[in-house]
Amino acid sequence: MVLTVASATNDRRDELELDKPNSARVYDYLIGGKLNYAVDRHFADRVMAQLPNVRDICLLNRYWLRRVVRFGIEQGIRQFLDIGSGMPTVGHVHEVAQKADPTARVLYVDNEPIAVAHSEIVLQGNDRAVMLDADGEQPEEIFDHPVTRRLLNLDEPMMVIIAAFVHFIPDERRPKALIDRYRDLIAPGSYLALSSDTGDQQSDEVLQAIELYNKTVSPLHLRSRDELAELMAGFDLVDPGIVFTPEWRPTNPADVGENPERASILAVVGRKP
Repeated sequence: MVLTVASATNDRRDELELDKPNSARVYDYLIGGKLNYAVDRHFADRVMAQLPNVRDICLLNRYWLRRVVRFGIEQGIRQFLDIGSGMPTVGHVHEVAQKADPTARVLYVDNEPIAVAHSEIVLQGNDRAVMLDADGEQPEEIFDHPVTRRLLNLDEPMMVIIAAFVHFIPDERRPKALIDRYRDLIAPGSYLALSSDTGDQQSDEVLQAIELYNKTVSPLHLRSRDELAELMAGFDLVDPGIVFTPEWRPTNPADVGENPERASILAVVGRKP
């Protein structure tokens, strides 16, 4: 079954296959969203049967994202670029940032048709938060886009958020070069926040669940701490460095728990000198 969706951003019409699970829609389902289809829910249910805490893994990544945005605000950042932003959900970047400062500006970037279409609906009337239908692996096109240049001041520091994105980029597409390009495009004093699925300290249960993804159109490429450190070369890492998501500046130390590795996602924030 194919659904055609028109994007209000650039009038491009996308053919959306609904007979295959989509990683953005699966993630939406796992964190309690409603922008997903039966094929996505069926796949997610298979993952949950293999890995019962997968919902917690996804939610911990979202909680980390929100703490990152608040951290950015505390550092004086007032513009955010969210790459591979996915489906609009409660507690999205603009909600967190603009609650702290209504003047904060947020540019979301994704090319998943439903994510784009629904984000445009959610953001109607908010002239400081915009969805850009674009490929997150083409940073120069994003930064040169008129929408970007209208919303963001590229001469001032910003926070680039690349959450749960690089683990979908195989080595042959050179994720290190991609992060380098983002680093080169942002102003000094900017931050880059990155999270990725990892195989570090993971159980056989987790690795077997990941094998399910590897049979889809969006296979996972796990990143180790050493690999994330290489990706973040050229940034000054913010304490506590590369850690599992609940360990990154928790609101309450009790939120970390006894087994933070069960979050299965490593996270890091770096500042461009």
